[in-house]
Amino acid sequence: MASLIHCIYASAATRAFDDAELRVLLGQARYRNIQAAVSGMLLYTSGSFFQVLEGEPEAVDATFARIAPDSRHELVTVINREPIARRSFGEWSMGFTSVSLEQLGAMVGLNDFFGEGNCYGNLGDGRAKKILHAFAQGRWRAQLDSSAAA
Repeated sequence: MASLIHCIYASAATRAFDDAELRVLLGQARYRNIQAAVSGMLLYTSGSFFQVLEGEPEAVDATFARIAPDSRHELVTVINREPIARRSFGEWSMGFTSVSLEQLGAMVGLNDFFGEGNCYGNLGDGRAKKILHAFAQGRWRAQLDSSAAA
């Protein structure tokens, strides 16, 4: 069995993205992720991105190395990169949802953070894992756009 990792990172959009632009970004990501055998999910809220990439270390690292310098975002911050026993989003090349600050703020342990208007880049490992766990356990999972899933 191949070793797996996930890389959780956040970034700030350099400008506001409308739905059409997000669909283009997702189409590109899904195509490349299928080719690299990388899965994951992407959240977008108020100009902030939160992304989880998962797969074999070389594939995840190469995908992140390609994404990090993209001019559509800045302040790219790796929150966590660690081995995982199994994929949380293995059925998707890239699941996506736009989550409101109110929905995130309703989560115990995050309501103080998002209530202050912070961005994903300031989350820290514990809070990032809380969001990841919420998705893995089903919260908002039905809202994820997984079209073109691998």
